[in-house]
Amino acid sequence: MDRALAAARAAGARGEVPIGCVIVGPDGAVLAEAGNRTEELKDPTAHAELLAIRAAAAALGSPRLVGCDLYVTLEPCPMCAQAISFARLRRLYWGAADPKGGGIEQGPRIFDQPTCHHRPDLYPGVGEREAGVLLRDFFKARR
Repeated sequence: MDRALAAARAAGARGEVPIGCVIVGPDGAVLAEAGNRTEELKDPTAHAELLAIRAAAAALGSPRLVGCDLYVTLEPCPMCAQAISFARLRRLYWGAADPKGGGIEQGPRIFDQPTCHHRPDLYPGVGEREAGVLLRDFFKARR
């Protein structure tokens, strides 16, 4: 989670919402890390999770990331939760909860739907305090 938090800080420094993500392979090696780039790329799908999933899939040469774990600083939105399911990630760790836009414990609860293809093991609240502070400070500075 420390690397995901570092990616979140870097995203915030670029003017992006400070969310960072890291994907670790079955052997424990980091396959990919990313921060949000929606503003930079002018792409509403350029969330940290999607960028990291794309990079990890390219590194493994497979659209399925079986045995891999994803660490992200904020509860994934419904779009990212669905991508996590499609990627068949083994475990999902996240920091801060997202009552407004989350898709796992909040909102549509993607992994609880009968149409969900795969449900990773869930580990909420990892690095929650630091992730929450990053987000609160980012938005406070913009108000």
